[in-house]
Amino acid sequence: MKARLLFGALFAAAVIASPVAAQTNLRIGLAEDPDNLDPTTAGSYVGRIVLAAMCDKLFDIDAQLNIVPQLALSHETSADGKTVTLKLRPNVKFHDGEPFNAEAVKFTLDRGLTMETSKRKAELSQIDKVEVVDPLTVRMLLKAPFSPLIAQLTDRAGMMVSPKAVKEAGDKFVNKPICAGPYKFTERVVQDHITLDRFGDYWDKDRIHIDRVTYRSMPDSTVRLANLRSGALDIIERVLATDIPAVRSDPKLKLVVGPSLMYTGLTINLANTDRAKNPLAQNAKVRQALELSIDRDAVNKVVFNGEFIPGNQFSAPTNPYYIQKFPIPTRNVEKAKALIKEAGVTPPITLDLMVPNQPDVKQVAEVLQAMAGEAGFDLKIRLTEFATSLDEAVKGNFQIYLIGWSGRLDPDQNVINHLGCNTPFNWGKYCSEKTQAALNEARLYTDVAKRKAAYEKAFAEIEADRPLIYLYHQALIFAHAAKLQGYEQPPDGIIRIQDLKLAP
Repeated sequence: MKARLLFGALFAAAVIASPVAAQTNLRIGLAEDPDNLDPTTAGSYVGRIVLAAMCDKLFDIDAQLNIVPQLALSHETSADGKTVTLKLRPNVKFHDGEPFNAEAVKFTLDRGLTMETSKRKAELSQIDKVEVVDPLTVRMLLKAPFSPLIAQLTDRAGMMVSPKAVKEAGDKFVNKPICAGPYKFTERVVQDHITLDRFGDYWDKDRIHIDRVTYRSMPDSTVRLANLRSGALDIIERVLATDIPAVRSDPKLKLVVGPSLMYTGLTINLANTDRAKNPLAQNAKVRQALELSIDRDAVNKVVFNGEFIPGNQFSAPTNPYYIQKFPIPTRNVEKAKALIKEAGVTPPITLDLMVPNQPDVKQVAEVLQAMAGEAGFDLKIRLTEFATSLDEAVKGNFQIYLIGWSGRLDPDQNVINHLGCNTPFNWGKYCSEKTQAALNEARLYTDVAKRKAAYEKAFAEIEADRPLIYLYHQALIFAHAAKLQGYEQPPDGIIRIQDLKLAP
């Protein structure tokens, strides 16, 4: 840890000695290294944090989860729900000086729909055609009414990229993304830091008070906190619940805790490569047995000091879309053993459990390992660097993957991307016609009761199949230096640089 702190100090000294000595530099500690920085192909939570400073979206959300204008000023939906018209903000420029306009919106949305490696396809799938009405008006023609659409455009699907930059860079665009946000890309050293500098022609520049933002990847939460306490960082995400008392007792720091849209669970490889040829993947009773071996309350208390919310669905028990018909199951080791016997499987059931190499997630895995062991499972924990674990998941090189989802405003993106057929984060390759039909039905309605009824049908299938065992919903626990002014914890866990200031 001393070496890591020393490097932080040297890095800070290098910034002070550089020609931009008078500039302010906000240093952010991330729990992982982002996978990539192209909004169309990126897939990580920490990537969303970095992209939020570079790439403005058509819409954003506020602290109360209301959708608010950003690059789009308004939206209007036709009576039949199949035409959505956007009015765009005038006088906006991309980082390369190119104008933001309706052509750029069409280009970006088309790219999300058609690019082979796009992870935005499921989010935009109901768009049939994007039309340019005039330079500041875009019309989206939908295959069917699509209630989550505007909510999708508050995240990466709505992040606009420069058409000129994409065409010139091709597949190298990811190395230097060009967007229309407050900060432009400067450099990246993989698994170390990403540097962004203020964009002088930003449309909302009066709200930007910091010249440079440096994101440092530090998977070890103890190291992140030590760097914050030493002054080498200004803000860190995902403080350990066990470190809350230490942060609160330090007058140089401020603790920010709030509810989140996140969940963490066990994704099970059902049909992705030969790794799916095992009793867990081939028999739902074995998956039910694994779930019954788990005490979610105990995991929360042991690892997170009771700060998180145990859960068994893609929506938390406090969420309006939680399906009360399916409460959190109580741990029952004897029933788990009986189910394994009914499935005709002889314990121990040895399984590969891939786990991102972070202290708290590792501890969760160890608790699960001990619990499941009592029911006849032998979970072999495989600690993997975070971005590497995402690659392994795509390749199907896992049997169980302990992984979280940072959550979205609309429930659609908290389930369909992971359990819809052929969707980008469905690493286990689960595909059920009944589940898919119910998820598609939920997209047709704006009425909460009708949508919830559709999700209840979907979850009845998910509960029977158990392709993903949900475990808990994280609290957002951040900490920052007292000199950082104006920070408020957004419910999506995305750090927004607007209105932040660093006191001398």
